[in-house]
Amino acid sequence: MKRRRLQRGLRAFWYLVLFFLYAPLGIVVLFSFNSVNTYSRFAGFSLRWYESLIHNEAIVNAFYNSLTLAVVSSCIATVMGTVLGYGMYRYRHLKLGWLIWFIYLPIVMPDIVYGISEMSFFVSVHDATGLLNPGIGTMIIAHITFQVPFVALLAYSRLVQMDPMLFEATQDLYAKPWQRAWYFILPTLRSALISAFFLSFTLSIDDFVISFFTAGPSSTTLPIFIWSAIKKGVTPEINAISTLMIAAVFTAATISYAIQRARPARVES
Repeated sequence: MKRRRLQRGLRAFWYLVLFFLYAPLGIVVLFSFNSVNTYSRFAGFSLRWYESLIHNEAIVNAFYNSLTLAVVSSCIATVMGTVLGYGMYRYRHLKLGWLIWFIYLPIVMPDIVYGISEMSFFVSVHDATGLLNPGIGTMIIAHITFQVPFVALLAYSRLVQMDPMLFEATQDLYAKPWQRAWYFILPTLRSALISAFFLSFTLSIDDFVISFFTAGPSSTTLPIFIWSAIKKGVTPEINAISTLMIAAVFTAATISYAIQRARPARVES
């Protein structure tokens, strides 16, 4: 009897947590389709606010900047993180724990501290050399720096699950380093790298703090635009933008999760 009550209590707590997690998002999505500009009532279904987004040049430019930033930084971070993850695996037996610790630093570092440090660095370099003028380029560099650790850890976790004898087998078959990388390592890491890319994309598309400190006048992203526009109040247009961002992040997270679940299923079969 007590066990049944405990199960019911845990189930109720679970549903309560889900409610507080997703109810605010549901309200944003619901009122993005409201036919009137009000939060007091839902007057009817309408796509007028989404149509308004299409004709708003500032929002379109912010969307283009966000998409460019997320795709470019995720692609570069996936390549760099894969190389770094392989290096962590290759030299895992050496006493380099204090060096590997630096991989975790960008993950645990507060965003505002990281953003300010990135801004200070770019400003110093620009004053000294004229390079790295604040804009989409500095934002890409900043995003890559906090995306790479996630990719490296995903690649490393996949490599440590492999039988080390497989690497020795490729050497016994006289595979050259590039052949070993192209025909063995990359196919083995494929699912992990795809998941890492979508994880990087998700982290980039909704980042505000680091983007805010490293952005230029013409490199406004959707999160920065929302922060600027919300000072005048939350409008249905903001709800529509937020809904599109929720959909993009949800899609990327779903694809990443599906890929991670699909691979163990193939291995078991």
